[in-house]
Amino acid sequence: QVQLVEFGGGLVQAGGSLRLSCAPSGAIFRFDVMGWYLQAPGKQRELVAAITSDGSANYGDSVKGRFTISRDLGKNTVSLQMNSLKPEDTGVYFCNAGHIYSPGGYTRQAWGQGTQVTVSS
Repeated sequence: QVQLVEFGGGLVQAGGSLRLSCAPSGAIFRFDVMGWYLQAPGKQRELVAAITSDGSANYGDSVKGRFTISRDLGKNTVSLQMNSLKPEDTGVYFCNAGHIYSPGGYTRQAWGQGTQVTVSS
């Protein structure tokens, strides 16, 4: 089973920056899409940003112009650069990958365990 591991969460003041990274825990041939989701306290999980294998990216409205998603196709990793952070960006960020091809076969979707981001005002 494909597993994803996130790195880089923490506590930051409003206006600050953080960088999240996500990598598979085992051998992977490729992902077709990778992304980040935010589960804020008391809210449903929502898309923050996603990027396809051809580099096409899309962002949630609340993070456009502040966050940038990128991926390393050689390492099959994805990163999220978060700038101008706001208290409403607080929550658990989950890495997601879709259409995964690995030595174990095809997996439709995988999630990381989540990493906490807290933005203080």
